Amino acid sequence: MKAPADCTSIEDVRHAIDAIDQDIVRALGLRYEYVKAITRFKKTEEDVRAPERYQAVMQARRAWAQEAGLDPDVVERLYRLLIDHFIAEEMKDLGLADAGRP
Repeated sequence: MKAPADCTSIEDVRHAIDAIDQDIVRALGLRYEYVKAITRFKKTEEDVRAPERYQAVMQARRAWAQEAGLDPDVVERLYRLLIDHFIAEEMKDLGLADAGRP
């Protein structure tokens, strides 16, 4: 994959974007494997929702976004969507899906 400045065509850029997106999707799959693994250590809805951890994660991702020159609000929205989905999956895995919001 060429560096952005070395791309000489739209195809070079699209190839790089596709490769990066494939890496992102693989990383999300790996993250999900860790989400499934963590349910071994959680028993209650409070364990799953972990509000203090949730807020700490959001603050860290916002800071990382800013360091990378990205809009922290956009990155936070992406992570909220992702983490809320994973919380719902954890709740289902633990048989707590009916305990509250997804």
